[in-house]
Formats: sequence, C-alpha cells, structure tokens
Amino acid sequence: MRDNWMMSSLINRSISMVSNGVHNQSNSHLNAMNGQNITSTDSPLKLFVLAKKTINEIFLDINAFVTECHDFVNDVNEEVISKDQLSRVDSFTAKVTGIRDVLTRDHMKVAFFGRTSNGKSSVINAVLHNKILPSGLGHTTNCFLQVEGTDEDEPYIVVDDKPNTRLNIESVQDLANALTAGEMGDSTLVRVFWPKSKCSLLSDDVVLVDSPGIDVSANLDEWIDKHCLDADVFVLVSNSESTLMRTEKNFFHKVNEKLSKPNVFILNNRWDASASEPENLELVRKQHMTRDIDFLTVELNVVDTEEAKDRVFFVSAKEVLQARTQRPPVNSSAFPDGFQIRYFEFEDFERKFEQCLSKSALKTKFAQHTKRAQRLTSELSHILDAIQQKSNQLMTSKCEQRNELMEKLQFIEQQMHLLTDEVKHQICHLVEQVEVKVSSALTEEIRRLSLLVNDFDRPFSSDCLVLGVYKKELHSHVERGLGSNLRARLSTALTCNVESAQHEMIERVMNLLPPQEQQKQFNYSLTPRQNFEILYRINCESLCSDFQEDLEFKFSFGLIQMIRRFTKSNDYKKDFNKSLPSTAPQTPSNSEVVQTSSVLNTDALALIDKLSLVSPQSHTTVGLLGVSAFLVRTIGWRLIAITGSVYGLLYIYERLTWTNRAKESTFKRQYVNHSTRKLKLIVDLTSANCSHQVQQELSSTFARLCHLVDEVIVDIQSELKLLDQQIQRLDEYSSISRKLKNRANFLANDLNKFTDDYLNI
Repeated sequence: MRDNWMMSSLINRSISMVSNGVHNQSNSHLNAMNGQNITSTDSPLKLFVLAKKTINEIFLDINAFVTECHDFVNDVNEEVISKDQLSRVDSFTAKVTGIRDVLTRDHMKVAFFGRTSNGKSSVINAVLHNKILPSGLGHTTNCFLQVEGTDEDEPYIVVDDKPNTRLNIESVQDLANALTAGEMGDSTLVRVFWPKSKCSLLSDDVVLVDSPGIDVSANLDEWIDKHCLDADVFVLVSNSESTLMRTEKNFFHKVNEKLSKPNVFILNNRWDASASEPENLELVRKQHMTRDIDFLTVELNVVDTEEAKDRVFFVSAKEVLQARTQRPPVNSSAFPDGFQIRYFEFEDFERKFEQCLSKSALKTKFAQHTKRAQRLTSELSHILDAIQQKSNQLMTSKCEQRNELMEKLQFIEQQMHLLTDEVKHQICHLVEQVEVKVSSALTEEIRRLSLLVNDFDRPFSSDCLVLGVYKKELHSHVERGLGSNLRARLSTALTCNVESAQHEMIERVMNLLPPQEQQKQFNYSLTPRQNFEILYRINCESLCSDFQEDLEFKFSFGLIQMIRRFTKSNDYKKDFNKSLPSTAPQTPSNSEVVQTSSVLNTDALALIDKLSLVSPQSHTTVGLLGVSAFLVRTIGWRLIAITGSVYGLLYIYERLTWTNRAKESTFKRQYVNHSTRKLKLIVDLTSANCSHQVQQELSSTFARLCHLVDEVIVDIQSELKLLDQQIQRLDEYSSISRKLKNRANFLANDLNKFTDDYLNI
C-alpha cells in the first residue's frame, strides 16, 4: 500500500512537470525507459549557458573599456594622474584578462565521491545516458575521470600530463580501470571529451568528475586541492545496503573546511536491493534519511532540515542506466518491484541537482567575477572622475595664468612704445648738449693754442730733416694736449650724463622684466659699460699737413714789411669806417692830401715792384733804394744820413738777434696761426663726432635693453603657446574622461542588470 502511494505521488509530480513544460513528451518516464534522451526546453542549466554568454559579452566590453582607459591614462600628464592611480589602472588590464580567461573556461562542475564499488561511475553513466566510464564489480576507477562536452563528432580522451596527445575513447577502459595492468596514479586526471550532440547535459556546459574510492587512498587533501575547489555540486554516492561510513564523513569534513558550505547531494545507491525485503523498506529508508539529514545539517551544517530532505535520494543507477541504454526497450516488469519509483526518484534527483547546480554555478562562477567587475568599473569611474576634476582645475589655473601673461605682454609692449619715444627724445636732447659743450670747449682750446704750442720743448733746428721730425712731434703734442684738455673739461660731466641716462633706461626696463629675470639680467646684461669714454679725434698731422714754415730773415722795418703792415692797417680801417656812419664832412684840404698820398703810394709801389722784378733776391735792398730815392728828393742828405744810420743799426740789431730761438718762436707763431685756422674748420665736425659717439652709446645700450625685452616677450609668447597646448590637452583629458566615465556607468548598469537577472533569482 505504501508503494502504491509513492507510485501515485511520483506519477502526479511527473504529470505536473509535463504540464509546466519541463519535459517535451507527456510520458517522459516511458521515453526514459526506452533509452531516449530527455531535452528540457526550460532546463535550469540553460540559464547558466545564457548567463555565461551574457557575462562574457559584458567582460568583452569591459576589456575593451579597460584597454582604452589604460591607453588614455598612460597618455595623461603626470600632473593630472598620480602614480598610484596609474599603477592601479595598469593592474586592471591583467585582472580583466585573467577573469576573461577563467570565464571562457568556466563550466558547471559536479564531483562524485564515495567508497569503492558504491556505483559512482554507474551514476555518471546513467546521468549521461551512455556507458562511458568503466564500471563493474570491485575497485574499478583508479584515477579521476572528467567528462566534458566537445563540439567535435567523435569522442576522445586526454591525459593531463600529455595535454597535446589525443587517445581513442576505448582506451579509457585501460587507463582508468584498476583491473588493468597499466594502473595510473590516483590523483591523475583523464579528461573524456564526449560529443555534445549525443548528450544534452554536456551541451549545457556541465562537467562530471568521477573519482577513485575515498577509502583506498590517503591523498584526500591533494584530491580536494586539485579537483574539488572549483566544484559546484558534490554527490556522495553511498551504498544503501550499509550506512554512511566515517571515511565518507571525514572526506566531506575536509571539503567543508576548504569550501564554504558546499552543495552536497547524497545518493543511496543500490536501493533496488530493498525489493527483496519489502517489510523493512520504510524503516531502512527512514534510518538512512535521518542519518543523512543529520550529517548535512548537524555535522556539516551546509543546509537546514527542510532543504536537506531535498538533498537525499534513494536510487538504483544500474537500473536507470540499463533502462536508458538497452535496445530494444525493456519492459518495466523485467526489473524488481518498485523500479518505477526508483526511476522517478532518480529523475527527481537529476532535476533538483540541475537546479542546485545552475543556481550554485551562477553564484560560484559569476557572482565573484561580477562583484570584481563592479568594483573595477567603480574604481575606474572614480579615477576618471578624479582625472576630469583635476583636468578642469588645472585648466582653470592655466587659463588664469594665460590671462595674466596676456595682460603682462600687452603692458610690456605698451610701455616699451612709450619708453622708446621718451628715450629717443632724451638721446636727442643729450646729443645736442654734447655737441654744444664740445664745440664751446674746443673753441676755447683753440684760443689757448699758443700756450699749448709754447709748452712744446724739443731741440729746434732749421735743417729740413730735423724740422720734419720736429713738426711730427709737435703735431702729436698738440693732438695729445687738445685731447687731454678736452677730456679734463668735458669727459667727467659727459660720462656722468651718459651713465645717468643709461641707469634711467635700465631702471625703466627692469621694471618691465619679471623679478627672476631682473636679477639674472642685472648680473649679466643690465649694467652700463664702465670703459665708455668720448674720443676727441683731432688728427693734427693730417690736418696741418699743408703747413709750410717761413724761416728766412725779414727786417721788421723793411719797406715791404712796412707797406704790408700799412696796407693791412688801412684795410682794417676801411673795413672799420665802412661799418661806422659818416658824421663829419670832408674838407678840400683833406681831400687833396688823400689824393696826394694815394698818388705817392701808387708811384712808390710801382717802383718797388719794378725793383723787385730786377732783383727779387733782396727785398730789404730794394726797399732801401726806393726809400732813399724818395727821401733825396724831399729831404736833405743830412737827415737822410742820420735816418739811414739809425735804420742800419736797427737792421744790424735784428739781424744779429735772428738766432735759432727766434726762428723757433717764429715757427711756433706761424704754426699757431696755421693750426688755428685749420682747427676752426673742424670744430663742428669734432663736436658732431663726439655727439655721435654719445648717441651711439646710448642707442646701443637701449638696443641691448630692447633685445632683453624682446627675449622676455618671446619667452612669454612661448609660454603662452605652451599654455594653449596644455589647456587644449587638459580639455581633451576632461572630455575623454567624461566619455569613459559614462561608459563605466553603462557597464555598471549592465553588471547590475546581470546580477538582477541571474544572481538574485
């Protein structure tokens, strides 16, 4: 009666599952018994496949986003991003790459453990609807066997120590069977690749792992580390003919220590043996259920009591495998009593473990990666936000600097225009002063030239060779003396005026330079020349090169000398009379005297000229004869004799006193007269030359100052250009970081949606 009730309950549950669209065919249990695969249209495993595809697409976008951020931050200036932020962004690339690699390999992993000969391989074969793994009496599986799907049409196997070598599927019997001679190590992994087209479970990214018996090996810790840490569901296959053993419990205690609350299902296999003892079936079932629930809830503390009831099942994997693989289909009556109940319970196990597997795999495989991605995008968003804020702050600061520099540049240019006009006016005024002062001082020195010439004390001789050397030395003496006197009169005052003007220019220009530039240029450039001196270029040798001295003896009272003096005096008087108004009328007597005198003068001069033509060698003799002839006619011989004696004595006296000193004095007097005339001709030229020197000095000083200002202007313009580039770059940083931050927000929304759709169900 109990069996009939259970049978009815399972049949009703199957009908309900069909009505909800879980199975494709109405009589799924019959199809199962006929060995046909069951394909669920809304299998919970499909959720994992869809979630895996979705999260991989999201991480593909995250990887592109992180790569773009990495390239961006490496291009960002150091003043915008810190080294810590840069290193964090660099680490994100490796993190995302690692997560993507894990996600592409991630699958739902179910690990089957139990004691030897409890039917682990048979359970896996029954789940796969194919006898893939070796199974039978005794210790069969001697290593770990991992069954996973492949897109290829033919199955094959790969041993973990030879990953590039494919073996035929039939060799799995020899490699993994403990009964064969070539026994492998119990920790070795043999990967069995089965076509997904032959098994819907494998097409849903499910991997099943078979293990050796936990009672035949001491390498449990190594097993757990190598094969269990990434498992989503553990299936403990126990023998329902006995009870849970300490060996089984110890293994799962170790698993529970390394994994936080693992998902454990307990399959009491070989439940078909209960058909031979129907009177004790319920008692044995209750005993197993109580001990299994107590193990899950109390000892492992992985689930509560209600959930633990859905984790314990009583099945016969051998019956299910036989029903699913035999051709032609066998009749259910060929199996022991209660077969249908055990078969439906195996299906119930498959359904619940698939639900648990999908839910657990979603959380274990994707939840942590999703949280890491959320933290990563959040950190990147904060870094990008910091870059944007820093860029905006720096851009504001740079714009203020640029405005200040522009104002400074305009101020300097405006002040330089004003200063240039003022300096030009000042230089012109100072040049005029210099020209007037030099002209006045040189004129005064020309008046005092005789003193300078008389100070020349060198041996004098009328010899041509000696006289030539004497003249050269006199030229040099006069040139040095004039230069020295002019320097004594003018240089100090003129130099002070020039330096004062230079210092004023420098001070005005320094006020236009930056403080640091002022100190620098003051030490090197903004100092007036200390060796400036006005040069008074008076080249007496070339100026007086046409000077010809006249050192022949000339009697002071000679007729020609007297006449020359007289004519010069009359010329002077005539010039003077012409300049004065005539106030007294002339009398006839005066008129006659003047006419007589004019006639006499004319006759005497004519006679003298004739005599001089006859004998031009002696002007004194000619003059004496002329005067004697004139006096004989007008005065008596006595008076003539007395006058002649006195005249002769004077002549003898002057002739005796015509010494070398007298010649030197005459030479100097002639030189003074000649030099005075020549020097007067160059007064304007010399003053203009001196003023030009001053103008050139001041102009060169101002030109140097202008060059310094131009350099400052060029530096400011270069700095403005650099600021413009920096502002443009900072604006680009702000714009790019804003766009990337928006992308980070979009990715965060995708991750949140993924969490809501797949992880919070």
